[in-house]
Amino acid sequence: MTSEDLLQRIEHLQKEHTGPVIIGVVGAPGAGKTTLVEQLMKRLMAEQEISAQQHYAHVPMDGYHLADVELSRLGRLDRKGAPDTFDAHGYASLLRRLREPRNAVVHAPGFERTIEQPIAGAIPVYPSASTILTEGNYLLLDEPGWREVRKQCTEIWYCEQDDELRVERLIARHIRFGKSPLAAAKWVAEVDEPNGRLIGTTRDRADLVITLEEVAAG
Repeated sequence: MTSEDLLQRIEHLQKEHTGPVIIGVVGAPGAGKTTLVEQLMKRLMAEQEISAQQHYAHVPMDGYHLADVELSRLGRLDRKGAPDTFDAHGYASLLRRLREPRNAVVHAPGFERTIEQPIAGAIPVYPSASTILTEGNYLLLDEPGWREVRKQCTEIWYCEQDDELRVERLIARHIRFGKSPLAAAKWVAEVDEPNGRLIGTTRDRADLVITLEEVAAG
């Protein structure tokens, strides 16, 4: 499945649906979800340069991380990134709002990795944006809140990558954003990988399974 294939699939979904199209990209930590969406957004935005309107938007799930102060209160800070460390219901509500007719800008939260915190109102989604790309870990999880997220998505694509390479990239990312090599490896083994195994159980619910290597090769 190449990038051209994915762009054609997006175009097909746009023609098939009269309302906004929401495409979710899911996968284990470090699988390349954000990289894939950013690559697709770059191509899509280049195609709309002749228009002054925003037709596409990228709204990541990470904006719905609970803040560290709340995770500390709940006793969940040491496993940040698990399903119950996100506001799944809030995320579902945002996607539902984006599927409805809009006559004003919707401001979605973002996530700043340098401080590892969500940032409210960081992403403007204009009324003209009719195709929304969203990515995160638990879009296919069959649990309260996450089921509602799935219902709001037109399609969900599962992004996977070779486990050894994925873990290597994940450790490097944690180091890049402040953890020591030892702490990074420990966090990946004790937090990220258990989450990754849970996410792996949702693979069969996806509308499409892709790998970043295939997209890059195409």
